[in-house]
Amino acid sequence: MMASSDRRAFAAAALELSEAAEGNPDLCRPFLRALPITGAAISTLGAPFGTETVCASDDRAAQIDEFQFDLGEGPCWEALTTRRPVLSADIRHTSGSWPIFARAIATTDVGGLFAFPMFIGSLNIGAVDLYSTRPGSLSTSQIDDATVLVDLVARQVLRRALPARPEVPDVIEEEGYSRRVVHQATGMLLAQLDLPAADALLVLRGYAFSHGRTVRDVATDVVARKITFPAEYDGS
Repeated sequence: MMASSDRRAFAAAALELSEAAEGNPDLCRPFLRALPITGAAISTLGAPFGTETVCASDDRAAQIDEFQFDLGEGPCWEALTTRRPVLSADIRHTSGSWPIFARAIATTDVGGLFAFPMFIGSLNIGAVDLYSTRPGSLSTSQIDDATVLVDLVARQVLRRALPARPEVPDVIEEEGYSRRVVHQATGMLLAQLDLPAADALLVLRGYAFSHGRTVRDVATDVVARKITFPAEYDGS
């Protein structure tokens, strides 16, 4: 019965995040619904969207973010850099690569701390920090569930971060904007990154925004194979 209840909670959380484009809902709440945690914080990290907290479920979650922002180290930075979850069953006894953060967090009542990277394709966005006041690990299935929810929330954070504009603008002759080249580039990203069409377009827009270019120009380079997103991520 408990497993069935957990799956229903996860399904409800996933649906809530999938539909979060409507209005401006709390993006942290679904994590509390689906996972055995005390709190959550979602943040963008570094370029191109800046370093800031998108939402925090409580003051302690916000403080965890602030420690990492101020110190420039911590599990959220490591998670995004490595693109892997950073999982600590008891952060008070984990120094890892961030000893200063470990000393700061030891002054709080945080036990378990779990950081998950947010990215879409080659575009880094930020991280989700989940904490519990009690020490303890997440199970494999809970880590899998958290990863799915983080992937969903990454899309919503990116949508909010990008300048408001139509998803596929009409042809504007004076700017030479071509719907065709955008559609072609989006199709190529589907193959390169194995993403749905809507997410491929988000990556295209995010790349353009982060490089100070127009979507049309980036799309033209993608079609001409001057930009290949896996290669961009690999640093080549």
